[in-house]
Amino acid sequence: MTDVAIIGGGPAGLSAGLFTAKNDLDTVVFDIDQTWMHKAHLFNYLGIRSISGSEFLAIARGQTRDRGVELHEEEVTSVETEDKGFVVTTDDGEYDAQYVVFATGAKRGLAEELGCETTNEGTIDVGLDMETSIEDAYATGAMVRPEEWQAIISAGDGGAAALHILSKEKGEHFHDFDTPSDVPWLDREE
Repeated sequence: MTDVAIIGGGPAGLSAGLFTAKNDLDTVVFDIDQTWMHKAHLFNYLGIRSISGSEFLAIARGQTRDRGVELHEEEVTSVETEDKGFVVTTDDGEYDAQYVVFATGAKRGLAEELGCETTNEGTIDVGLDMETSIEDAYATGAMVRPEEWQAIISAGDGGAAALHILSKEKGEHFHDFDTPSDVPWLDREE
């Protein structure tokens, strides 16, 4: 069983995966690479002057892989609850996971089929921690925000979901804050 199954490999999914894998949770991201990011050019993403969406994704995927995320190019066809989590089904097989994060842009079908409640606007209803009405199931980005399709907002939503998962796992409020001493490849004067 994997700890965290993330459906969608755009900014929200990759951000969630980065946080969970970096903090020792077994994490799998399922993605078929049809994100809107391939049509984007980022000028308004804090810390990035100018980059194509496709180049951004290549860097983000490499970063998540470096931290231990497994990337599966598989389309998820269903997500169901089971006694101790979820069963994520693809054309290639079934995967058990303790947590599931939906990061599928405006595509809300899988979350709705799982039974996640929706708002009057038709978005998936979540709290500030991005948890849905189904315990241990999270939704992020455009699926929870009507017409607010911004990469940086989605990445923040993914981070918020991941931090809530990590807080549950650790049994206390968890934050992910690195300092230069945490980065092994930085040159430091001794």
